[in-house]
Amino acid sequence: MLYLVHMVVNIPQSLPAEEAARIKAEEKAYSQALQHSGKWPHLWRVVGEYANYSVFDVASNDELHDTLAGLPLFPFMQISVTPLAKHPSSIV
Repeated sequence: MLYLVHMVVNIPQSLPAEEAARIKAEEKAYSQALQHSGKWPHLWRVVGEYANYSVFDVASNDELHDTLAGLPLFPFMQISVTPLAKHPSSIV
């Protein structure tokens, strides 16, 4: 199943810089592992924001939830999810 996911990150100013850097490094490793596995085939930055639009390809709503909840930055994110279906006019 494909999902379009919009993530906006808001790390609190009160979080120590070293802790924020550690979490960001963990986030990068986690997200790249998901990309290599094919579960996160598209990741696009939103220009001028600490945000992204991503496409996830997972088996179920529950798998998507678990995947997103596993993101190290999850506690600092606002996330919206849109399930996707093949468009009848698509040639791919």
